[in-house]
Amino acid sequence: MALRRQTALREGQRNMAMNRRNFLKVSAGASGSLMVSITLPGCAGIQTGYKPDTGEWRPDAWLELTADNEVFFTLARVEMGQGTYTGLTTLIAEELEIQPERITPRFAPVAPEYRNPLYKLQLTGGSTSVATSWEPLRTAGAEARQMLVMAAARVWNVEATECRASEGRVVHPNGIDSMAYGQLVELAAKEVLRGDISLKPQSEWKYIGKQQGKLDARAKSTGTAVYGIDVDLPDMVYGVVSRSPRRGGRVRDFNADQVRAMTGVLDVFEIERGVAVVADKYWRARKAQDALKIDWDFSDAVSLSTGDVFDSYRAAADDDPGESERSEGSFASAMEEGDRVVEAEYAQPYLAHATLEPMNATAWYREDGMEVWAPTQAPDLGRIAAARVTNLGPDDITINTTFLGGGFGRRLTQDYIEEAAAVAYRVGRPVKVIWSREEDTRHDLYRPAMLHRMKASFAGSELTGWHHQIVGPQILDWYVRNAAPAQYPWAPKFMYDTLGSVGLMAEGIATPKDFSAIEGAIEYPYRVSNVDIRHTHTDPGIPITWWRSVGFSHNGFAVETFMDELAHEAGEDPYQFRRRLISHEPRHLEVLDRVVRLADWQSPVPEGRARGLALFRSFGTYVAQVVEAGIENGAIRVYKVTCSVDCGQVVNPRIVEDQIEGGILFGLTAALYGEITLENGEVQQSNFHDYPLMRQYERPEVLVDIVASSESPTGVGEPGVPPVIPALGNALFALNGKRQRSLPLRANA
Repeated sequence: MALRRQTALREGQRNMAMNRRNFLKVSAGASGSLMVSITLPGCAGIQTGYKPDTGEWRPDAWLELTADNEVFFTLARVEMGQGTYTGLTTLIAEELEIQPERITPRFAPVAPEYRNPLYKLQLTGGSTSVATSWEPLRTAGAEARQMLVMAAARVWNVEATECRASEGRVVHPNGIDSMAYGQLVELAAKEVLRGDISLKPQSEWKYIGKQQGKLDARAKSTGTAVYGIDVDLPDMVYGVVSRSPRRGGRVRDFNADQVRAMTGVLDVFEIERGVAVVADKYWRARKAQDALKIDWDFSDAVSLSTGDVFDSYRAAADDDPGESERSEGSFASAMEEGDRVVEAEYAQPYLAHATLEPMNATAWYREDGMEVWAPTQAPDLGRIAAARVTNLGPDDITINTTFLGGGFGRRLTQDYIEEAAAVAYRVGRPVKVIWSREEDTRHDLYRPAMLHRMKASFAGSELTGWHHQIVGPQILDWYVRNAAPAQYPWAPKFMYDTLGSVGLMAEGIATPKDFSAIEGAIEYPYRVSNVDIRHTHTDPGIPITWWRSVGFSHNGFAVETFMDELAHEAGEDPYQFRRRLISHEPRHLEVLDRVVRLADWQSPVPEGRARGLALFRSFGTYVAQVVEAGIENGAIRVYKVTCSVDCGQVVNPRIVEDQIEGGILFGLTAALYGEITLENGEVQQSNFHDYPLMRQYERPEVLVDIVASSESPTGVGEPGVPPVIPALGNALFALNGKRQRSLPLRANA
């Protein structure tokens, strides 16, 4: 990935020492800032460099160094607490030879060069931020550093190889003289690099792999970090939306005139997703919403209850064995030849995201375009969402990404931006649309409910066959609506739905395969001769989207709980059973052995407690966990979680520890409390009293052990989630001998 550079510095300046006159001679006619960009795969036509007529920053650039010694880094992956603000800046800082805290990150505008190369969309998800940025950003920093060194060497009339960069300066070979980057940017912009630039060896790293604080910690702790809900614009008004309590319900009538007459109310009108109320103050909008009486038409609405969903799953599983996703050997033969077959069925409910910052967006429509401020994980999809409900095209819409108060996949879907855009289009003033906690819970797009049917065959003590039938929907069916148009933003709006349909029809052929239902199952790592993994695709019509660790979350529970059942069936220790079947996988084996050693697996536990184990790989990261739990005062109590993680090369150990611990607590919340239920199509939960989060007093002791590795870095935001759920269930089985095959786990099961 090469830097695009300006024309070479003209020949002629030959003085050894730096002085103002010679500096001016060399810099005459040069630019006022150095612009650095890298070309990502699949992106073309990126224009980089300084524009001398305006001196403006190009929106497709990654790095800007100014004559005032400022360094700006365009952050293409949003910051939602997972540490990209610090981690990706560290990659730039390491190669640029400047302290990370001297770099100012700025959230990227919508532009093709900021797309995630794995998804071809500008989104943050899948624990891919560091993995996809590891080489490109280091390369950008290294090439910028080299251009600065070359510029200084030309001024000093020495070889560039004799100079070095250090702490934002280029140092002369004499070790005394130096120049700040700001003095050199005008010159460096004219340098030309030839050939590849070597990246610093690990032995010279100052920042990567070191325990560093978060660069955004001060802003977040002092309240100066701007989240979507903090946006405040002149003449701004507030909007709230009343949505159908059942998916597919339509507005038949509502008391618009009565509500419109209330104090502070500016307008009341129907939009595609319900009825919007706009007022001069937020609580006036809420008060008016309370007075709103809507007559809903439910003739085409979803009317299922939770039991109906799982009945439909079981019927689908009976009727359709599913599409084969992995097949090795012959499981049918293994069943016939084995002396026993073990079967189990696992069920997991719908789960909400429960981000602490509820959905919100601010939009301002003017005749020549629309500007949106939003906490979004996918700003290019946000443009499509806004374009759908206005007379504008995507290029007429500017998305300003803010800090996110939690994402977990929820903010990959842009329904809240679509609502704000629809309201602003009608009002013609800046309008902030905020969801209440109740709206956020009842109108979420959920982690899908899933059903798993498992079978395993034994010949004596040998596990000879593994069968896993996964039953449930695919997320891409719901997500493609705006994702496909975002990949082709030049397409006219009348083609948006067609693009989505084509994308689904071409899945796995012209478009990527949707692994959301099967990930973590098809990678089954244990050595078993006969493996049969299938997916029965069925969708009851409940809206779904990505959820932290996605399919790994439900497949991890099914796979690692069933493995525990099989260990019990074989009469083996759960650790030794797994170890025997995973000995061919060194990275799996290392985290397994380490966590067992750290948790002191074989030692006795206090009375009333037991330990459970789980091992799982997700997003390229290997994780093993031991949970120590018990029943206390009629409730499940988790006392300790020991975790060993191999995520390849670590950029910031503190962020790895924080994210793995956060994933563990997120997973425990789901295991203990997470359940969205339906009654006649209506979600029954509404707030934290009936969809609770784990509280501080419930927090267990968490020990995170990081494996030292030279492998390429992988994700850490999500891999802590999948193994902790089955590990807790396995601990409860070890405690009382009762196997729980559905979630959430119950103390009285």
